[in-house]
Amino acid sequence: MKPEPNTAPVPHCFIHLLSRSTRMKSKAVEAGLWSIWLSGLVLVGLSLYATHKLPPAKDRIKNPLLSRKVVSDEIGPSIAIFAAPGPFAGSVGAAQSVAIRSWLGLPSRITVVLFSRHESVVSFAAELGPRVVVEPNIDFTFLGTPFFHSMVARSQEFACDICVFVHPETILLANFVSALKFVHELDHDWFLFASPRNLSYFPFYLDKDGKHWLREDGNRVKMKELQEIIAQNSQPNYNEGRLITAWNRRDLPLHTGILPPFLYGKGIHNHWVINEVASSELRFVLDASWSISSFYMTDPAPRSNKCVGCSGNPNIEERSWEYAGNSLLGALYGSSLFHEAKHSSLVKLLRCNGTYIFADTSDNILHIFGNVKAFGLFERRIVHFWRKKKLAACAKDVNSSHGAFKWSLKNQLKPSARLDYPFTLESLLSIIADKNRTIVLGVAGFSYKDMLMSWACRLRGLKMTNFIVYALDDETYEFSVLQGLPVFRDSSAPNDTSFDDCHFGTKCFQRVTKVKSRIVLEILKLGYSVLLSDVDVYWFKDPLPLVSSYGPAVLVAQSDEFNATGPINMPRRLNSGFYFAHSDVSTITALEKVVKHAAKSGLSEQPSFYDTLCGLGGSNRLAIMHASNPETNLTVHFLDRNLFPNGAYGGLWEERNVREACLKKGCFILHNNWISGRRKKLERQVLSGLWEYDISTRRCLLNWHENQLASKR
Repeated sequence: MKPEPNTAPVPHCFIHLLSRSTRMKSKAVEAGLWSIWLSGLVLVGLSLYATHKLPPAKDRIKNPLLSRKVVSDEIGPSIAIFAAPGPFAGSVGAAQSVAIRSWLGLPSRITVVLFSRHESVVSFAAELGPRVVVEPNIDFTFLGTPFFHSMVARSQEFACDICVFVHPETILLANFVSALKFVHELDHDWFLFASPRNLSYFPFYLDKDGKHWLREDGNRVKMKELQEIIAQNSQPNYNEGRLITAWNRRDLPLHTGILPPFLYGKGIHNHWVINEVASSELRFVLDASWSISSFYMTDPAPRSNKCVGCSGNPNIEERSWEYAGNSLLGALYGSSLFHEAKHSSLVKLLRCNGTYIFADTSDNILHIFGNVKAFGLFERRIVHFWRKKKLAACAKDVNSSHGAFKWSLKNQLKPSARLDYPFTLESLLSIIADKNRTIVLGVAGFSYKDMLMSWACRLRGLKMTNFIVYALDDETYEFSVLQGLPVFRDSSAPNDTSFDDCHFGTKCFQRVTKVKSRIVLEILKLGYSVLLSDVDVYWFKDPLPLVSSYGPAVLVAQSDEFNATGPINMPRRLNSGFYFAHSDVSTITALEKVVKHAAKSGLSEQPSFYDTLCGLGGSNRLAIMHASNPETNLTVHFLDRNLFPNGAYGGLWEERNVREACLKKGCFILHNNWISGRRKKLERQVLSGLWEYDISTRRCLLNWHENQLASKR
């Protein structure tokens, strides 16, 4: 007997082969031959006719539109790579520079979009030309951390075929583009992710065009050698923030439900998105970690998240609250807390001997794809017997190789996480205040949280970063932390504020307003000037240059007078919901008197402001828009109502186009007062169009149509 040949161990993945035997009867063959002969005659005739109709060769050279289309098809889909780099300084800046240059050198139509407001990023992009765009017009926290949900929303407005999110230090090699081109041909919406390798040794450098990797002697390095170096000198990457994600741009959303306001690079969000996309079953989800060569270099220098004014406290420098916030949001939104997708069951995209295949290791099946245009998504093609072992061997090591999922997302979610800034009021003021040591103060309770965000979004839109929020309750405080606002609280806030019954004239309103003047006084004593603005005040433009120009010992306030004619400094017409106070002796002394008077009063703080500063019955009035306090040498200036109108002046809120009417007057602000009830106030402001916040998505309403990006340069 002949000895049996040695057999290789059965691989983990079996090969599905489709074979079809074809037999034809002689009559069918004869009929087919006649059909081919007749078809040939027809094609010859059509060819002669088409040749006759072609324009002369010289015309085709002058107008080579057909050639352009062919070249475009060969180049492939347009790809937009989105990243949020830090400042270009030190080792971080060097790593980001190499990575982004590697993207631009890839053989495809690639545009790079950098989400940042830092000047160094703008300068870097300018050096690389029009293919690199800086986009500052998204939501950031007050410390400059970008919001992931705002980044994704902005990317969806970008004109491209494929959106890619990459860590700004991740280097991409050419097979990244070939993998995207392959999946782009699928007749299906898809979502792809990949885990880059962590590399400690890479003895090559990019040429000046970013297209080739060179040795020290200047010779080019082949792709195969690059991949071998990466495999030999890298470690698996389990860093959530380093994942590469990509998807095709069609009509379908990424997933069902809402993308919460995750902070970019602060944990959870990438795995959360993958889990939700897989659970939604709207897209074909692929793990391309084995077919995309990508890596980042291990940085021996310690990284730091330090912010200006934050030094000395480890909790501040590490920004632990940002990670805690993402963990809380991941638990509150989506299905991840209750149902985590089996990541081992996600399809793996492999490239074996020049052929892309899909491996489904959960049921030990290897799906093999041929021409994806000719076959459906899960069609298999015939594979010659000699290739079976090679394909099986290629897929055999998938489970032992690196991948994106080596930890449980569910274990990282903390639905009861408590959010606390490690800031004192003084340390927060040192971060927020402008060069003149001036801040804008807003005060809100939970019933006005959405109006607070509309107010904050408007100030962000005006490029104002020196505002701070005083939260009247714990719910508003935690909400503000999640929204990236500079917020603080103290023990003096009332703990029994009503959700719907805290408007003008109520006991709740009286208690809340008295807290505002106490906080303003505290900030003045710390050496900072304050512009207090209720959150129902809509800002058309920055009023600080004007209101601060009156100088020290002058308190500048809005008039609440509704009569169109006559003095605007009439008794008790000083609106304590919008005023500017300098940090000086006269103003501090005067505010101390206001706070003391309000504490003994059964009314709100507003009458205390007027009676203390302008005299009972207006005894200290000067002309029609001033008052003087002889005890403190403080002057009160009532602002022009055409520029700072209250809610009852001029019928502005009744105008068909409130914004246009105000801008025509030259308004700096418009106060949404002189209306009773939170709901009526909210409705009036939203319907007027003076609203800057999307409650459902928790994003500021940004005018992206005014700043459209263009991917074709």
